[in-house]
Amino acid sequence: MTYRPALANAVFVFSVALLIAVAIWYVEAGGNQPSKASMHLTQAEWQVTDAPGLSAPPPVMESKALPAAWRHVALPLALPPDTARQSGMNASPATGSNVRVTWIKLATPGPLIAAGPLAIYGVRIRTEGTIAVYANGQLVYRAQRQGPLWNSLFTPLWLVLDKRADDAPVSEILVRMEHAPPTRVALSSVWLGPAEALRGHYYLRQLLQREFPATLSAAFLTVGVFALFVWLKRRHDTDYLLFFNLAAVSFGGHLHYYVSLPITGGWFAWLTANALFWLIVVVHFFLCQLHGRALKGLTRAVTGITVLISVLTLPTVAILPVYPSPSVLVQVVYAIAVLMGAIVALVGGFCAWNRSREGWLVAAGVGICTLLGLSDWLQYANLIGPEGWFLGAYTNAVTFGTFGMLMYRRYVNAIGEVEQINASLAQRLQAREAELELSHQQLRKAELRQTISDERQRLMQDMHDGLGSSLISAIRSVEHGEISELKVSQILKGCLDDLKLTIDSMEPVEADLLLLLATLRFRLEPRLEGTGIALQWEVREVPTLPWLDPSSALHILRIVQESIANILHHTQASEIRVSTALAGAGVRVSIEDNGQGFDVEKTLGATAGRGLHNQRRRAQAIDSTVTWHSEARGTRFTLWLPLEREVQMPHPAQ
Repeated sequence: MTYRPALANAVFVFSVALLIAVAIWYVEAGGNQPSKASMHLTQAEWQVTDAPGLSAPPPVMESKALPAAWRHVALPLALPPDTARQSGMNASPATGSNVRVTWIKLATPGPLIAAGPLAIYGVRIRTEGTIAVYANGQLVYRAQRQGPLWNSLFTPLWLVLDKRADDAPVSEILVRMEHAPPTRVALSSVWLGPAEALRGHYYLRQLLQREFPATLSAAFLTVGVFALFVWLKRRHDTDYLLFFNLAAVSFGGHLHYYVSLPITGGWFAWLTANALFWLIVVVHFFLCQLHGRALKGLTRAVTGITVLISVLTLPTVAILPVYPSPSVLVQVVYAIAVLMGAIVALVGGFCAWNRSREGWLVAAGVGICTLLGLSDWLQYANLIGPEGWFLGAYTNAVTFGTFGMLMYRRYVNAIGEVEQINASLAQRLQAREAELELSHQQLRKAELRQTISDERQRLMQDMHDGLGSSLISAIRSVEHGEISELKVSQILKGCLDDLKLTIDSMEPVEADLLLLLATLRFRLEPRLEGTGIALQWEVREVPTLPWLDPSSALHILRIVQESIANILHHTQASEIRVSTALAGAGVRVSIEDNGQGFDVEKTLGATAGRGLHNQRRRAQAIDSTVTWHSEARGTRFTLWLPLEREVQMPHPAQ
């Protein structure tokens, strides 16, 4: 598929525009003020009482049953630690109580009548322990746990009141919050109104505070798992392993932002708090690998602090003389994490400034995450009102975006390198093909020249041995007057036949022995007609001979011609029969006559048997054999030709 950058850019712009449009729709849908039918409760009264321990809230509680020590406050409310002791309200040191109960009373300005059920919505409640909400003295909401409630800061208050015919209008809302003395208690302003009118406000908070960060975190972890499998196949590339560790630690460190159920376990708090330090350590290792500097001192310090804090904050290990409240501990942990993140970002950015653009990008991402974490620390310290946003939930998105962009750049660069390599290979291949084509043309020219030279040499040799020798003998005989005109004519006719056979051997026969013999018959019939000898042509269909080239064809023609010439000159025969047949692994060509026979052994041993020796030598040149069987009246000559030859090389004519 052809890649079109313009089309890809258009798709990217359209996707971004679509996301922006969806975000604007959500903001408009949930960010608008609720309808006039809803009440925004911003005035309240509060007081603090002692409790023997964490306990279940009573099913019925009215503000009249509490001491008359109410103090007026405007919501959102953020109380400092141990407010009861500082204010001297209902807190007796003699009781030895280590649990406080903060009561917040909200009075409605008037009755609220709605067609549907009413809902109570608040951005955030901060405490540790039990959270209970009473409407007109009846318990309508409870989050009872035997320990700190770690994720109450990230879970908006949302409860729908049951609609009954005999219900009186809601005139008072009472909030009960249990906590340890050092805990900072906070409550946002509260909305009371129809559920349908407040639902969009609640969903927007859920989406931006929990759902969207959770989706990004899950996507980050999925990509991290994919990077782990890549590393398992490419163990030398530790970047993928670091990316997986980054995704896993980041996912664990942000669970408290978007876990739906209330979380109270100490191990969960330990995991989420210490994951921030482990995340900083992994990012530091990543930065060191990008900018190429070891930074041994900073590496030891960051790793040592992380290990020390992980051990000191173990829920089951009481190492510190006075183990602080989780509320205080989280503030300290966040402060140290923000400081470490700032140091890692500054040092990493400085080291990568002129050495690695990717390292500078990661350092910038760490700096942004540090600023977001700073906003969370301000929230934990109650330096920002409880209606603000915990931006630390988006550090995961920043980390995912930063390292996702990093991996994306590497992926795109890898594709670019592969394309460049492919283009280079294509150019080299094209150049090599051109070289091979030129070399092939040169080889073909050289082969053609060699073939022409070999064929010329073969023809010259054949003419020298056959035609030339006959002509020289005839010239000498004529010069000495030792030959008649008839003999000269016969010699010249023989020379002409030799020349014709040489020319015929150059014709393509396509490995067909029958075609070759037919050519010989065409040349011999005129001579046989003048002698009165009858030719019996009994040539039958035989397999083709793949090795039959011009040189081999000339050998066969010479052998058969010599056999017929011997019959014409020496046997006084009146009939010649030529036949072919398949004989074992070869083809047999037989030439028989009814003339005067001869002694084969004697003739081969005498000087006069030169023609027979030539036939045998030519047959051996093409891996064939010749035999003679002669009687008083008649001789049978046999040429056996193999169907296959082990070495198919042209042999020069002798």
